[in-house]
Amino acid sequence: MSELVPEYPLTGDLTIYQVAELKPRLENWLQQADPRLEIDLAGIENIDSAGLQLLALLKQESLAQGKTLCLRNHSPAVQHLYEKLNVAAFFGDPLVLSAQGEK
Repeated sequence: MSELVPEYPLTGDLTIYQVAELKPRLENWLQQADPRLEIDLAGIENIDSAGLQLLALLKQESLAQGKTLCLRNHSPAVQHLYEKLNVAAFFGDPLVLSAQGEK
């Protein structure tokens, strides 16, 4: 029997306009999580540097708490920002690249 890992989906925008509202909710998810937490990013339509900073903060907080935060199912918007800012190695989560090119 495999261990059940809490998974939380994010949808819509993860920009400066949503970060203040989302930060307490995401920190609460992290506090409630067992040793591992997964956040599904498939539903992120737009992300900016503020959204990326929030994800980085959560990653650092999880490490400080001795937990594992896994960001998965990176949407095209998240993948594009990761690539543009060259931050994939910092987060360390596997990226599944889309077979579709940008239009």
